[in-house]
Amino acid sequence: MACPTSIRTAENAGVRIIALPETHGRDTPWKFYNHLIGKMPDDIYVRDYCLGTHWSYMEADCGMGVSFTCKGGGKRTHNFDLRGLRLKDVAELSKSWNFEEASLGVAALNAWYARPELLDPLGVRYDEPIELPDGTTRKIDAFEMYRPRISAQKDARVTVVGHFPNVARIGEYAQLTVLERNCTSPIDTPDPACEYVLPASDYAFITGVTIINKTAPRLLELTKNGTTVFVGPSVVMSPFLFDWGVEMLAGSVVGDPEKVRFAVKAGSGRLFGEALQMCTVTCPKE
Repeated sequence: MACPTSIRTAENAGVRIIALPETHGRDTPWKFYNHLIGKMPDDIYVRDYCLGTHWSYMEADCGMGVSFTCKGGGKRTHNFDLRGLRLKDVAELSKSWNFEEASLGVAALNAWYARPELLDPLGVRYDEPIELPDGTTRKIDAFEMYRPRISAQKDARVTVVGHFPNVARIGEYAQLTVLERNCTSPIDTPDPACEYVLPASDYAFITGVTIINKTAPRLLELTKNGTTVFVGPSVVMSPFLFDWGVEMLAGSVVGDPEKVRFAVKAGSGRLFGEALQMCTVTCPKE
């Protein structure tokens, strides 16, 4: 696919200018990222992108991907225009220790992977409204999908990495631990507790933000004794994660690119339920 010449500059046209050579060791956690990047095609280019206050998007020839905007980390070093670069090269930023750059890199990964063309053959399930026991209606999410299974297991231990909306409801039917980097709720536990809590968890729901901040590979090692679900729009929707012991990917695809652009740039608007369509893909049983 050709990139419009209007956004290909002399600086970036045909030149690989995003390189993190120290991240290519085979037997290191970087293999998690290198595999995802390596499976992307070479001939797709970035058309537009935005590092928003809360969310970011990356738009390419193949479509649009989003991620949470994670702040902090190291100093930003890639300040040049990313438009016109190969999407595959921009995805290298997912390995940056500057978390804003990494946010754009994960959005680039999802521009390729979070597409119906790739997800439909995997049996993707798009969200539908469900009626909850209290009579209210909510879009189905991974927590509700697993609720019957978890509640059927006496004293199931559930760990959620990231404080999601309404996460406290899990405490009604399971032993709940919420790991959070910025603890703001009485039910939050500082995330370094992952080393102590996750190995003993029956179920772990992990935010896709961990792909941005680089904790995902280690967390997946810690959850290998239980059932693991990746949750949130930052989840890279690739079946490769099943090889790491993930049972379900609960992420999203872009349903309305124009609404995504507005919501990201304005810091408002209905990103969920309108601009994004939440969806789940489950690891096939052998």
